[in-house]
Amino acid sequence: MKKLLNIAFTMLLCVSVYAQQALWGGSPLVSPEINKDNTVTFRLYAPNAQKVEVTGDFLPQQKIETPFGTMDAPGAAEMIKGDDNIWQFTTPVLNPELYNYNFIVDGLKITDPANVYQIRDVSSICNIFIIGGDRADLYKVNDVPHGSVTRRWYESPSVDMKRRLTVYTPPGYEEGNEKYPVLYLLHGMGGDEEAWMALGRTSQIMDNLIASGKAKPMIVVMTNGNISQEAAPGETSAGLNPPSFMLPKTMDGTFESSFPDVVNFVEKNYRVKKEKSGRAISGLSMGGFHSMHISKEYPDMFDYVGLFSAAILPAGDVKSPVYENIDEKLKVQFGKNPKLYWIAIGKDDFLYNANTEFRKKLDDNGYKYIYFENGEGHIWKNWRIYLSDFVPMLFQN
Repeated sequence: MKKLLNIAFTMLLCVSVYAQQALWGGSPLVSPEINKDNTVTFRLYAPNAQKVEVTGDFLPQQKIETPFGTMDAPGAAEMIKGDDNIWQFTTPVLNPELYNYNFIVDGLKITDPANVYQIRDVSSICNIFIIGGDRADLYKVNDVPHGSVTRRWYESPSVDMKRRLTVYTPPGYEEGNEKYPVLYLLHGMGGDEEAWMALGRTSQIMDNLIASGKAKPMIVVMTNGNISQEAAPGETSAGLNPPSFMLPKTMDGTFESSFPDVVNFVEKNYRVKKEKSGRAISGLSMGGFHSMHISKEYPDMFDYVGLFSAAILPAGDVKSPVYENIDEKLKVQFGKNPKLYWIAIGKDDFLYNANTEFRKKLDDNGYKYIYFENGEGHIWKNWRIYLSDFVPMLFQN
């Protein structure tokens, strides 16, 4: 009997261990491992691989040619295979930041099976990790009051479609009766109403800035700028359709002309300030393009405008009333004295020259704006910086 009990116990133990391995994906590896000196070690078990690399935005950037121009892409570093068939690479000391990465195994890009934390950027999936401290603490979930995030469907009569947006409401919104100002925050090409939440860490940034007293409590509305699309890929009546950069009507003036549908929905369904002084609009890349054109098209709608690495003028021979008479519309907009017009871009951004030309136009006409320039290029690292610098300037008077 004792022998049978021992056998049963052993079998139970084996099943338990197997279940735990299945629960954790069968991987005993720690990857990434953030070391005490802020170096990071990556590991991958790949006994049959001939070459394994790690690629991520913590490595020196490389230039690649795209249909949109020369853009930054993460570099790659070779990993070293050990006698245990585990490939390994340790970074130099990294500065505080949120980083993303992938492995490349014999030319095939994969995610790290030991790291469950992943985000989607258009059609790419990557892993993430955070080196804490300094500005990166804004990107973490800290012990502060938290706002709420909801996905809302709204009617857009201008395009005869139900569409979805994402709304952040500040801590205490549900319990109170206060009216709040609104920031309309727009994504770049290929993004959607999820992009600023997943890649931009908007709710974490807002929670932490509000808790520290650096930003006024506000509502943040994150739209889907792909006007032919109901919502993010996989969240529409089209089913699990693949994400795409190039969607119909993306930058043809339709989104800009229909934007009052968004504002009307927000102002009917949320406790918000309905004056120009209570509205801001900003966006990255294509979202900066949309912000620039929406704000000039409706000069009485927004007192605060932020252009993050913005595309400025329509591409090719796109024709729309929205893009006509730009100089005259800018004259009207700046004649109404917006409280803040903020332009930010990295010195290596492929849109740098276009922004320089736009700033010259503003300078030649004496239009007031604030300019911020930093390093690197067209990357989410910069757009998180721009958001966390722009938000504290809003609604202060």
